[in-house]
Formats: sequence, structure tokens, C-alpha cells
Amino acid sequence: MSKEMQLLRLLRGNFVQTRCMHSAHTMNAAAAVAPEQQQKPSRLKTLSIYRWNPDKPQEKPYMQDYQVDLNTCGPMVLDALIKIKNEIDPTLTFRRSCREGICGSCSMNIGGVNTLACISKIDTNLSKKSKIYPLPHMYVVKDLVPDLTNFYNQYKTIEPWLQRSDSETRSKSGEVQQFLQSVDDRAKLDGLYECILCACCSTSCPSYWWNGDKYLGPAVLMQAYRWIIDSRDNATAKRLDKMRDPFSVFRCHTIMNCTRTCPKGLNPGKAIAEVKKLLGGIASKPAPELDPVALKK
Repeated sequence: MSKEMQLLRLLRGNFVQTRCMHSAHTMNAAAAVAPEQQQKPSRLKTLSIYRWNPDKPQEKPYMQDYQVDLNTCGPMVLDALIKIKNEIDPTLTFRRSCREGICGSCSMNIGGVNTLACISKIDTNLSKKSKIYPLPHMYVVKDLVPDLTNFYNQYKTIEPWLQRSDSETRSKSGEVQQFLQSVDDRAKLDGLYECILCACCSTSCPSYWWNGDKYLGPAVLMQAYRWIIDSRDNATAKRLDKMRDPFSVFRCHTIMNCTRTCPKGLNPGKAIAEVKKLLGGIASKPAPELDPVALKK
């Protein structure tokens, strides 16, 4: 037998031996994992969820219980809701989008607190039900979906965009110029621009429950202050004049539910206090440290 044939037989034998060893290792690993999976007991958590179907107006709202195995579910309440909808009850209705606490879509009342389902961990106490409701004191579209029409209409009234006269926005050549802002002036927007308009704060405010048609509420007022205090915006007087009435701002009684419940850790109560100071003449908007239209000149 030639040397080439001997070498080929040797290599073939080594390959077969290696493959058998790998197969045996895989089978042993599978056999070791299987008992662990079988021995792991189910961790059934009961979620009691608010249900109401507008297509059945004769039925009153009710609470429906679902059991979810925490061993096969993600750690957040939104994970449980998605699992229920996918595997148990496809009629369950709720809003969700980003799953990262950025969009504000999945705001609801969980365990008596307004928060976001995507960043709210499931209570692992299996003997206690987790109760989930839509945002309180809002009209309900279906199940956990509140009607935010009034909330967004109020947001629209504050005109949430940068406002300057047209003559200041263009250079002599007609090109639109960027507005300058100092580092310190920019820092004044921190804690304001991060608001995701989830409405958790507004729907936790008793004043908003009682006067939601007139009082703008914490979320909208904090956004109003965000534009009022912006050094690049020169429509401060116009913005404040739109709120000079007994209800838009002054229905706030500093109960501070808004600050306690904000899932982003913001302080709407402080922003409302600053707006009150501006309206009362106690404070005034400081002049910009850097001329916003310096590039135009």
C-alpha cells in the first residue's frame, strides 16, 4: 500500500473518532440539561387586568385574571402582557412600541402607580395578584387603551416649537441660519426636554381629574416651560399671555403626585412653579448669554 493511501486511512479514522466523541459529548450535555428543565417548577403569577369592549356596550367593565409562568416570560409587565396576547387571549388590547421607556405608548396604572409597562418589573410574589388598569380618570377606548385626544389637543395649544420672527431666521442671502446657544443656556433645558408625553403625571394629578378640560396639566405645562425658557425662542410674552387665566396654570395646588409618579424621574411640579413665577412677575426670563442670531450678523 502506498504512503498516500496509508495517510488517507489514518486521517479518516481520526475524523470518525472525533465525530463520535463530539456526538457523545452533545448527547451527554442534553441528558444533563433535560432533568434540570424537568425539575424546575412552574412559577405561576396571576395578573388581574381591566377589560372593557366598546363593541359590547351592554357589558360593564370587569377584571379578568390571567396566569403567566415567570420561567418562560420576560421580567417586565409588558413582557407578560405580550405573552398573554400571543398565547392566551388575543383580544387583550394595549398600546406598546419601543419597549425601552422612550415612546411612552405603554403607560398604564400598575399596582396603583402610573408608570410604563416596559420598564416596570413584574412583582415576583406569586401569592399576590398584580392589578393592571388603564390610566385613571380618562375615557377608555378599549381595555388598557385610554383616549388621549384631549391631552394632545392641550399639548397643541402651547405651540411646542421654536418661534422667532421670519426676519431673524434668514441671512442677507436668504439662507436659513442656525440659532446659537451657550452651554449654560442649553443646560436649562435638562430635565424638561426628556419628557415623552406618556401622560402618567397628568393622569395622577387630582386637579387634572377635576378640571381636565381647562387645566393644562403637569406634562403640558412642563413642555410649555421648556419652550418659554429656551434662550433661542423670543415668543415668551405670547406664550405666557395664553396662560393668564384662573385655570390653565393656577389649578396646580402642588400636590406633587406628578413628580412622584414620573417614570423618567422628571420634576413637572418644579417647572409649573417656575411658570407661576413668570406669570406673577416674581421672575423674568434672563437674556441669552449668546446672541442666537449672531451668525446672521
